[in-house]
Amino acid sequence: MCCVCSLQEVYSGPVRLVADLAFDDGWSRQFMTTLAPLGYLKVTSSCCRPSRMQGLLILVFSKTGPCPFIRDIQSTFTRTGIFGYWGNKGGVSVRLSFYGHSLCFLNCHLAAHMQNATERLDEFEHILDTQTFESPQAPSILDHRLVFWFGDLNFRIQDHGMHFVRSCIEDQTYQLLWSKEQLTMMKKKEPILQEFEEGPLDFQPTYKFDRNSHVYDSSGKKRKPAWTDRILWRLRPQGGKDQDLELPLKIRQESYNSDMTYSISDHKPVVGLFTLELKKRQQTPLVQLYPEGDWSADMDAMVVYSTLQDFPSSHWDWVGLFKVGFSCVSDYITYAWVKDDEVASSEELVYVSKWEIPVLGGECVLCYFSSALHCIIGISQPFKVQ
Repeated sequence: MCCVCSLQEVYSGPVRLVADLAFDDGWSRQFMTTLAPLGYLKVTSSCCRPSRMQGLLILVFSKTGPCPFIRDIQSTFTRTGIFGYWGNKGGVSVRLSFYGHSLCFLNCHLAAHMQNATERLDEFEHILDTQTFESPQAPSILDHRLVFWFGDLNFRIQDHGMHFVRSCIEDQTYQLLWSKEQLTMMKKKEPILQEFEEGPLDFQPTYKFDRNSHVYDSSGKKRKPAWTDRILWRLRPQGGKDQDLELPLKIRQESYNSDMTYSISDHKPVVGLFTLELKKRQQTPLVQLYPEGDWSADMDAMVVYSTLQDFPSSHWDWVGLFKVGFSCVSDYITYAWVKDDEVASSEELVYVSKWEIPVLGGECVLCYFSSALHCIIGISQPFKVQ
C-alpha cells in the first residue's frame, strides 16, 4: 500500500540544483513514471522542500486508498560532510501520521572507509539529536511509534581477508562473515543500536562493484565487499505513551534482499518488504467530496464537499481534477479554490468552468488538498467525464 524509496549520491551539480527548485528531479520523475501505472502516487519528496540535501533523497508513495490518512508530513535534514557544511554526507528524514500512528523514515549516508566505524556511530547519534519536528506527540525521531533507518551506512567487514570474503560470497555462506561485520559487532555494545532490528544479512554484499557490471571492485584499490546498504527499524516499546496500549502496532519483515540486476552504480540496491498490523485511529477522511451531476466539456461543472472532522482549513485549500492513475499532486488537470477559510459544517460547492474540463474526457477523481497539512485529505470515487 505504501512504498518508500531512498537514494544516496544523487548527482547534484549546480545546474541540477537550480532545475530541482522549479521541477521534480529526474529520479522522482522516473519513480513516478514506474509506480503510477501500479496505482501509486507520490505523497511527498524530501527534495521538494527546504530540507533537500545534496545527494540524499527520500520519496514516499502510496496507493490512493490510504492517501487521505497520511497526514502531518514534515521533513528535515542534518549535514555531516566536511565539518557539517556540505550535504554529501548526513541524514534526511520524512515524518508523517499513518492512520494516526507516527512514522519516521531516516535516510543516511555515513562516513566511509574501514577505520571509521566509530565516526559512523557518532554521526548517527548526532543526526538523532539534531533533527526535530513541529509535532507535540513526536518532536524527535525516536519519539515516533515506528522508525525506519536506511541508506548507505557504510559499515564494513573487518579482519577477514579478501580471499575469504569472496569465497564466502561465491559459496553463499554469508553467515561466516557476520561475526566481523561492523554494525553487527557494534550492536552488541551500543545501546542505541540495540533498539533497532534488522533481518539476517542472507544476501550478497552490495558494495563495491565495477560500474555497469556485476563484478566486485577490480581496480587497483580492490575494496573488500561489504553490506554498506542497510534497512533497519525501531518499534517504540509499548507503555512509553498512553495511546500505545489503545492503538497497537506490529511490524513483520517479509523479505530482505539485494537486487543484483542493477549496474548503473557501484552499489546494488537493497529492498525490504514489511507488513504492518495496526488499529486505525482514523477511520474517515477529513473531507468528503463528489461531482454533482454529469461532467463534460460542454457545460460548467460543480463539486460538492463537506468536512467530516475539524482541521485547520485555509482559503489556500483547493480541489483538483485528476485523471485516474495520476502520479503526484501537481498532476491536476485543473483546480478551483475552496469557498473560504471557514470549516464547512454542511455541504459546500465549488464551480469548475467548462473550459477547464478535458474535451477527451476519461476516468477522473477529485482531490481536496489542504494547504495547512500539506497533503490530500479527501479523494472522490472515480467518475466518468464525458
